[in-house]
Amino acid sequence: MKKYVLTAAVAFSALMAGQAYAQEKFTFALVPKNMNNPFFDQARDGCKKAEAEANGAFECMYIGPGEHGGGEEQVQIVQDLVAKKVDGIAVAPSNAAAMAVALQAAKDAGIPVLTWDSDMLPENADLRLAYVGTHNYEIGVNLAKLVQAIKPEGGSICIQSGGAAAANHNERMQGIRDTLAGAKSAASPGDRLTGQNGWTEAEGCPLYTNDDFPLSVQQFQDFMAKMPDLDAFVPTGGFPQFIPDANRAAVTPFKDKISSKALALVVADTLPVQMDQMKEGLSLGQVGQRPFEMGYKTMFALKDIKEGKPAPADPTYTGLDVCTPETADTCIAK
Repeated sequence: MKKYVLTAAVAFSALMAGQAYAQEKFTFALVPKNMNNPFFDQARDGCKKAEAEANGAFECMYIGPGEHGGGEEQVQIVQDLVAKKVDGIAVAPSNAAAMAVALQAAKDAGIPVLTWDSDMLPENADLRLAYVGTHNYEIGVNLAKLVQAIKPEGGSICIQSGGAAAANHNERMQGIRDTLAGAKSAASPGDRLTGQNGWTEAEGCPLYTNDDFPLSVQQFQDFMAKMPDLDAFVPTGGFPQFIPDANRAAVTPFKDKISSKALALVVADTLPVQMDQMKEGLSLGQVGQRPFEMGYKTMFALKDIKEGKPAPADPTYTGLDVCTPETADTCIAK
């Protein structure tokens, strides 16, 4: 009888321990490049939706630098999250090379890491389990295809990028350059256009915004003042359009050039504020990502990992939306 009682007690204790594990609430951090960006706001909303649907299984901690920058503050935030022993991290690295130090610390601490929006450099891919987000090279390809449709004979082009060390923007730039050149370059950001297929990059380009939206608008104004006959201007992110009033003031003087297709202004991302501007005639195309899905999918992927299930496929692509003024009402996936 005593043996039976002890066995039952042990079984009951194991059952309660299992219930406690099942009811444990994880803390997962979603770390954007900065928190003053409507693109990343959508990722936050996806993260919070996942949290609500998980019925208390995990908390979505949305935390990142308040402003644009070179990535140093973001690295420090990730290092702090590792020190706090969060249960999982999903990060969009601003500076892929610099982020390696923080992700090595996370790996050493046994904290699972996913990247989203922007990935690590190939040599540091082992520091995260998977990338969940956009096929960034394909964004560049589709931006270039829109430009080609507008300017089939080629011309002068200026590419406006984010940070020089941002892997995602470098991959997009490579996609633009390779597609316009008609040849694959060895690595991102690709080979500069010097006449291939009629395309030449204007002197002084690419422009680097470091995700500074007012700077991106000023760069456009300054460059167009210097080179009013530019054939194509292509931001690899929605930087100028994210401050719509300033962008309207900068682009409206060129509205006739855009409508006549003298200037191929094609921009990455398809947030509502951007689509409104395209419908107003302030761009000829938008190639959009799905940041809501990135925030949503990374949270459930981290939950699966913590529960012993496999990590998601690496990479897991969340799709693109290619929009023109003619398809504006139907181009975005629901």
